Amino acid sequence: MAKAVHSMIRVLEEARSVVFYDQAFGLKIADRLDFESFTLIYLSNAESGFELELTVNKGRIEPYNLGDGYGHFAVTVADVEAEHARLTAAGLAPRKLVDFRNGDVQVAKFFFIADPDGYQVEVIQRGGRYA
Repeated sequence: MAKAVHSMIRVLEEARSVVFYDQAFGLKIADRLDFESFTLIYLSNAESGFELELTVNKGRIEPYNLGDGYGHFAVTVADVEAEHARLTAAGLAPRKLVDFRNGDVQVAKFFFIADPDGYQVEVIQRGGRYA
């Protein structure tokens, strides 16, 4: 059976991305590998063994074209309303809270926030299938 270990995104500026993911989600640098033309930064926290890999291509000055396919990275939190308020107070501009339902059954309560490169991060209330 396969075990998911990380997901990778390409970022333009290492420092601003590291600060964002730390401030927003408590993800800290677990490892940093520097190569001639690129750097890999692995971010994680004590909540999960899963890592977010940031790839910085040296010399790149143009933002990445994220395309028109909709994808995102997702995290769960104990109190989605408190996190929304915290991120708003920090000036990180989370989008509106959504109470996603299938009829009368709540599927999830969540919001999205964009990282400095425009990648979307979904922040989901823990519970149900997101325990």
